[in-house]
Amino acid sequence: MATLKLISMRLKSVKSIQKITKSMKMVSAAKFARAERELAPARIFGVGARSLYEVTDLASEEREKKKFLAILVSSDRGLCGGIHSNVAKSIRADLNGELENYDTKLVIIGDKVKSMMQGKHGSKIVLSVNDYGKKVPLFEDASRLAEEVIASGVEYDIGAVYYNNFKSVISYNTSKIPIFPVDALESSEKLSVYDDIDNDVLQCYHEFSLASLIFYTMKEGACSEQSSRMTAMEAATKNAGEMIDRLTLRYNRTRQAVITKELIEIISGAAAIK
Repeated sequence: MATLKLISMRLKSVKSIQKITKSMKMVSAAKFARAERELAPARIFGVGARSLYEVTDLASEEREKKKFLAILVSSDRGLCGGIHSNVAKSIRADLNGELENYDTKLVIIGDKVKSMMQGKHGSKIVLSVNDYGKKVPLFEDASRLAEEVIASGVEYDIGAVYYNNFKSVISYNTSKIPIFPVDALESSEKLSVYDDIDNDVLQCYHEFSLASLIFYTMKEGACSEQSSRMTAMEAATKNAGEMIDRLTLRYNRTRQAVITKELIEIISGAAAIK
């Protein structure tokens, strides 16, 4: 049977945890409000970057597709539910399914998904970025990452950006946006719907569209992460409150039992003297 001291120490510890989770919930709520405000203008980047791929309809074109590039967007921070593991589950499902016969390469943003993928699929990782998630993502960060992806020389016939798509405060889903190399754009039959595009212009637009898609998915992921962390900390605070109630009741019952035992010993001793 636990002593009063042990129950008291446990009660004090849970109360401290409740204060921390409550504070983290308030911080996440403030960060979520900012992330949600910044998400609306960032979505314009995503819509604009995807328009060329949708008009040219590269996904449906019949061409050789053997090499796949997956860009996984997560962060370095935890305590936000299963938001990072969902990205890892999504790419794992594809690797065991439709990408089974592809030569797949991974570019990972954030240490959380990297730690989940490097065990079995570590050989597929060509580039990883850490120290991400503590600050608000900027277009400069996405541009730098797009430059590193292009400079790495990784070859791919088709690819996708895996990210968490924000829906509401309590809802998000893991999605993917297709990406294509500049060679596929140059050889596209439907590129003629535009005026004649110089190869250098097409190359620049391809780099800008890749940076725009990464920036857009970063913003979606950041908003989803803050909302998920806020929800997780709210649930943790509630669970801590319930545990405090149970421990308080247990402490009072144990204390009552100890007092009753001491009274019985005193009364028994007094009776024995008489």
